Amino acid sequence: MRLHGKTALITGAAGGIGRATALIFADEGAEVILADTDTAGCDALCAEIRDRGGRASWFGVDVTSEEMVSALFASLREQSGRLDILVTIAGGDLDPFSPADGISSDMIDRNLALNLRSCMICCREAARLMKSQEYGRIVTMSSLVYRGAQGQFSYAAAKGGIAAFTRSLAMSLGTFNITVNALAPSLVDVPVFRKTLGQERWDALVRESASRYPLKRIAHPIDVARAALFLASDDAAFITGQILEISGGARL
Repeated sequence: MRLHGKTALITGAAGGIGRATALIFADEGAEVILADTDTAGCDALCAEIRDRGGRASWFGVDVTSEEMVSALFASLREQSGRLDILVTIAGGDLDPFSPADGISSDMIDRNLALNLRSCMICCREAARLMKSQEYGRIVTMSSLVYRGAQGQFSYAAAKGGIAAFTRSLAMSLGTFNITVNALAPSLVDVPVFRKTLGQERWDALVRESASRYPLKRIAHPIDVARAALFLASDDAAFITGQILEISGGARL
């Protein structure tokens, strides 16, 4: 078991990628702590992990609230005083398909808060725990759109910010035996996309995207979760400051 004896916090745990990550981490021996606004989803996922013989608990947390994030980490300090792994999956594009001349300042603020600011605050709190124990694995969630994406201005900017922040954090925390890496997936088959776009539009997007990817399919949540597992494990002990693209060869 690659994560035996480790404690891992996963934000956005009730979503497609978060759920797959929590399950594979628990199967690999980690005690997983789930954080999400979807408390019913977290509760069901905890029950599934326990049924499989794993250990899990959850907190209802809105990661855009600094107060709630600080309270979460205060609870972690009280309960165990230790955190080995942080995976910041919470996020999403709140303003897709925006025209260049219609960029909303409100949506800029909301997208940056959900995708970039929340990640930075969670990483700050994790660093305070991990530095004292001189061990840690931080995995952030960027996106292939960190390279730029038409109609996704604030989201792409946020994901580009995560890439730069990840490298900066890796430089700062390496001396404490803490690695920091980012995942950058292409299109992933998660329920929120189907719900947002509708089945017909989603199917068209999948066909168009898959036709451009050398592997001729889009990503599944488990593809991203396996990459997170690698970076969170000691198999990646000498890898830090990297942006790992899980893209099926997209944009080669």
